[in-house]
Amino acid sequence: MRGAWNHLLGLNHQSTSNMVSFEEAAELAKNFAKKPSDSEFLEFYGLFKQATVGDVNIEKPGVLDLKKKAMYEAWNSQKGLSKEAAKEAYIKVYQKYAPKYA
Repeated sequence: MRGAWNHLLGLNHQSTSNMVSFEEAAELAKNFAKKPSDSEFLEFYGLFKQATVGDVNIEKPGVLDLKKKAMYEAWNSQKGLSKEAAKEAYIKVYQKYAPKYA
């Protein structure tokens, strides 16, 4: 019975401070009712790529492709952060913006 209550309360295998897993946070953020600002999107993007791929493994885009360059820089700014730490940071960013955009 405790497991059922924990599941209903969102306390399944996550710590009470996180409440959602990285995968849940990524899916929920992708479906926000309102679109985050460009800088907020880049914050999510950089952490998501670091959490799922690790350090940047692509060439830096040219200076004329501003969108791809900004995305590259957001990802590269997380260089050296472990995948697990990036997932935890992503969850915190999700929790910070969820009240504003969910």
